[in-house]
Parts: sequence; C-alpha cells; structure tokens
Amino acid sequence: MNAIISASELASDLAGEHPPVVLDVRWQLSMAKAAGEPAFDGRAEYEAGHVPGAVFVDLDRELASAPGAAGRHPLPDVADFGAAMRRAGVSAAVPVVVYDGGQGWAAARAWWLLRWTGHPDVRVLDGGLPAWEGALSVDVPSPAEGDFEPAPGAVGLLDADGAAALARSGVLFDARAGERYRGDVEPIDRVGGHIPGAVSAPTTENVGADGRFLPAEELNARFKALGAAGDAEVGVYCGSGVSAAHEVLALAVAGIPAALYVGSWSAWSSDPQRPVAVGPEPQ
Repeated sequence: MNAIISASELASDLAGEHPPVVLDVRWQLSMAKAAGEPAFDGRAEYEAGHVPGAVFVDLDRELASAPGAAGRHPLPDVADFGAAMRRAGVSAAVPVVVYDGGQGWAAARAWWLLRWTGHPDVRVLDGGLPAWEGALSVDVPSPAEGDFEPAPGAVGLLDADGAAALARSGVLFDARAGERYRGDVEPIDRVGGHIPGAVSAPTTENVGADGRFLPAEELNARFKALGAAGDAEVGVYCGSGVSAAHEVLALAVAGIPAALYVGSWSAWSSDPQRPVAVGPEPQ
C-alpha cells in the first residue's frame, strides 16, 4: 500500500461508499515565544477551514507526551493515544488519511504513530492542505467513537543505544538541516552536532517546491546513494522525532523500511555523557 495519497484520490475516496477517517494535524515548530510573537494555533487554523469531515488532532497534546529527558516530543502514553484516536473516529478496519498545513512533518508523525501502534491502512495527503482542490468546511464534526486499540511494535523504534549502534552497523540518517548536523548553529537544543556515525540527509530534500514528495524512484536513488542499499538496516532521527517521521515516510515511499529514534537530538544532546560529532562527515 502506498503511504501517501493525492488530493484527487482523497476527494474520490471521500465521495465513495466507504470514506476514510481524515485527521487534520496542523502544527509547526515555532520560536514565537522567544521572539515575543503569538504562537501558531493549529486548532484556530483548522476551525477557519479544513477538509470536509476532518477531525483536528493536537500534536503536542495527543501525539506526544510532556517534554523532558526523553526529548521535546516523546512518545505519548499508548492508552492516551488510543483514546485520542478513538475520539477522532479511528477504527481498525477503516482507512485513515492524515494531513497538515503542507510541510508534512506533523502529518507524518501521526502516520508513524498509527503505523507503529498497528493500524494497517494510513496515508498522508501529499502536499498537505495546500494540495487540496475542493471546498473547505468550517463545520466541526462529532465523529462516532472508533474502536482502534493500539498495539505498539508494528514498525521499527529506536532508543538512544539502538541509534548509536545502528550508526555503526547500518545507516542512521539525520533529517535536520545541514547546519545543525554540522554543529554550525543550534537554535533549540543544548549543543549542536550529530550522533557519531550518522549521515546527513535533510528531509527538506525529499520534496519538491510544491511540498509534494519526489517520485519514488528518485527518493530510492537518493537514499541508496547515502548508504541505504542492499540489506543495510536504516534508522532516522531529527530534533525531536517529528521531521524524522517525515523522512521515514519518504523512505517508505521509496520502498525502504526504516526505524525512528523518537527522542532524537533533543534527548541525545540532553545527556552530557553521550558523544557529539561535529563537521560535515559522519565520523
């Protein structure tokens, strides 16, 4: 099954006899508080207009637990996540489509969590809401309670030790911008740099100017050139496990399975005992 869906395909499915559950996960990483500006409000954006029938999901509250030593967006409590998905109308036998404001990171986080907890049919709207060509709705639906019961472990998950080991035995991709990987700048976490052995693979290079994923064959060629070839095990991390989920999604489009280090750099760098590499090479 393809991990992404086009806007035209989604419109057709919504008009069909068995429409998917649609989740709106508009979110963005913001430095607004530090800049003294209003924070991004995904719910307000949703209420101003969304794909008809879509239900809003809050990434910070429903797709992550409180920030701390485990990172800025640790895994949510599984029971809480399951309850949130059921409230949104998610059932095991009903397809789910997830979208965000176009960047794709938040939608990919929801996609990964649903896949990790065992939902068999989840796709991300390629290009997000900007790709949607139909009318938008301001009606907030009240979906019937779903029956989804999460069963974690369906796809790969890494902890810090697992990520460190994979950087040596397989391929560990760092999905952040190159300057953060190199340690030139670090606007959020304690220190800049990367996990020793990790390969720089910014997730922004997996999409075109329109925010849609590059063709599968191009993505496959990109990742193979970066080391994801043959039987190599692949993992991904980023700053806090959000943009890395988007890279895991890109790898899925390319036909390459990959595990996610959810704690990512925010968890790794918070532990002063963990080694830090800097510069353009994996080391």
